[in-house]
Amino acid sequence: MTQLTSKTIFITGTDTGVGKTRVSCGLLRAAREAGIRACGFKPVASGCRHTPQGLRNPDALEMQRCANTSESYALINPYAYAPAIAPHIAAQEMGQHIDPARISRAHDELARRHALIIAEGAGGWMVPLNNKTTFADYVGERSWPVVLVVGMRLGSINHALLSAEAISRGNRLLGWIACELSPRQDRLDQNVAELAARIPAPLLGRVGPRRKNLSAEFAELQRVSGMNAAI
Repeated sequence: MTQLTSKTIFITGTDTGVGKTRVSCGLLRAAREAGIRACGFKPVASGCRHTPQGLRNPDALEMQRCANTSESYALINPYAYAPAIAPHIAAQEMGQHIDPARISRAHDELARRHALIIAEGAGGWMVPLNNKTTFADYVGERSWPVVLVVGMRLGSINHALLSAEAISRGNRLLGWIACELSPRQDRLDQNVAELAARIPAPLLGRVGPRRKNLSAEFAELQRVSGMNAAI
């Protein structure tokens, strides 16, 4: 079995709003229950709220809570922007440049103190970080294995197959998770079966709206990745 070269797993999705945070938080809870010291990481986030402590992203805060960590918010979410738009455009409007080196410094600081990092992207796989680098570029350079969250709704077959193909070109796609959305997709079971037959990576599980702890999915992720030996 091939072992992980990194103790970081990157969670991407077929689009925004497809359940990446639901999956990330469920995996963090499961890791804690398994006795693994884990931390969430949201490199870039838009749609953040103004608070007395500064801009805060609800997804990043939920990941911080689920990991039950005292790590500073600035490490968990190095780049936070208020407008709910593409992060690189939000950065441009602020006169900023999203620097991959800053993201790496925050990640590496967390990785020194945790056995596992669950890193969640923004939007889909090819979302830009700046004018030169996409999330796909960055994750590929770091050799992080990838889990694809598929939001099960009309159009998901096309989005999932395109995303899986793009990820597999230069990265290790560990598997995918079918995230059930509301309203329930028509012919849901048939759509999941169609994707399972076509995506060149295992279906790790199906996550409904009320699922909080993804113990079974985490166990399957450990199995396909060789995670136990890596951490």
